[in-house]
Amino acid sequence: MQTQKPSVSLIRATSYEREALRESLETLLEPFGGMATFVNRGDRVLLKPNLLTGARPSKECTTRPELVYEVAQMVIDVGGKPFLGDSPAFGSAKGVAAANGYLPILAELNLPIIDFHGQRYETIGENFHHLRLSKEAMEADVVINLPKVKSHMQLTLTMGVKNLFGCVPGKMKAWWHLEAGKDANRFGEMLVETARAINPNLTILDGIIGHEGNGPSNGEPRLLGILAAASNVFALDRAMVEILNIPPDQVPTVAASQRLGVCPELTDIEFPQLEPDLLRIEDWQLPDKLVPIDFAMPRVIKSTFKHLYIRFIKEPMTAYHQGTGNS
Repeated sequence: MQTQKPSVSLIRATSYEREALRESLETLLEPFGGMATFVNRGDRVLLKPNLLTGARPSKECTTRPELVYEVAQMVIDVGGKPFLGDSPAFGSAKGVAAANGYLPILAELNLPIIDFHGQRYETIGENFHHLRLSKEAMEADVVINLPKVKSHMQLTLTMGVKNLFGCVPGKMKAWWHLEAGKDANRFGEMLVETARAINPNLTILDGIIGHEGNGPSNGEPRLLGILAAASNVFALDRAMVEILNIPPDQVPTVAASQRLGVCPELTDIEFPQLEPDLLRIEDWQLPDKLVPIDFAMPRVIKSTFKHLYIRFIKEPMTAYHQGTGNS
């Protein structure tokens, strides 16, 4: 039986302005049959943006709220019920979203936003049988993955596969750095297994403005003018490394997906819109140097306390001050 080739839709897009962005997204999804191909009426649809941090809101460290708004609106238009979810490294999903300008869109569309915590879904796998994922993510009817393209000081690049690590609840991410981080190959395979378990129905990559250099948060914005979409997240990431002119074996998630046989060859991917070579970036800035993936025990403890401090002390105090103005 002949299997269908994975398809990656690539277009140029330069604006986050609502009408222009909506038009771009409709063009992007047109080869797949539009949003209705992925979402049925009544479906609970998880939108999984990159809500990394609230510390640098002007540096393009997170998925743009304008993109999330338009995708949510498209889901609503076909009868779906979208909600946002993530598990930020520091702070709460709502706190990070607020710092990055999400509150107006959450209010306008009445979008719930949840932190991935509490109940966990245990995956079944020979090498990662103790990998636990958010039950909220695993039990959504549809998952739409909304990564931001960024350089990464530990993993070279973060794109669609890495964004799904946010579905590991709470501070378990730090423990996975401790457990698997001493071996970049194993850590990459853990991220691939996470992505396989979540199995997003659709990935839409925010590459209008990326984040290059010492990412995922300490780099700088870079206009790329690209939107990408695919139902196969591994094919999308493979296409993006080609666009950024970075060898696949330099990106642990892409290299691991190739070793595990889930990443198609570039020649086996269909590009119904633009081919990667038409979008090639020759001077994308990678980190000055890569740092170890593994977290030593003191760093895990420090990271956990920082997360708890931001979430339960700093964020509530900020909200308190905002609510006690003289107006």
